[in-house]
Amino acid sequence: MSDWIEPGKKAPAFTLAADDGSKVRLLELKGSPVVLYFYPRDNTPGCTREACAFRDRQAEIKKLGAKVFGISPDSVESHVKFRDKYKLNFPLLVDADHKMAEKYGAWREKNMYGKKSMGIQRSTYLIGADGKVAKLWKRVKVDGHDQQVIDAIAELG
Repeated sequence: MSDWIEPGKKAPAFTLAADDGSKVRLLELKGSPVVLYFYPRDNTPGCTREACAFRDRQAEIKKLGAKVFGISPDSVESHVKFRDKYKLNFPLLVDADHKMAEKYGAWREKNMYGKKSMGIQRSTYLIGADGKVAKLWKRVKVDGHDQQVIDAIAELG
């Protein structure tokens, strides 16, 4: 279990498969802000609300020059169904072996009803145009999170 990448630190590089079959490389996104949000699973209540909130605010986020990416351990097939069902308008990335979640500190021990297990802790990174972490939300509460992210992107200028 890795530590979180704190603001001011360089965001770890990655290349991940997207729901459309393309590869997304962090290096190629340099020059514009990037929102990476880690979520546990496609088609679950909290994850669906979070994805739909980012979908509904996509025009505002784009106007601020930022790109949004959702990341979970689900497969491309699962992401495609999730994307199509909710008409998501941003890429979902596959982190099947959760290596990236581990690099970013989002793969953590969870305790549900006294049962401990490892999994994704809902979290969001805002990476500045310079490739450094500008803001980190470690334990995301879905409601209102989209606005927090938009406000933080706007602060980047």
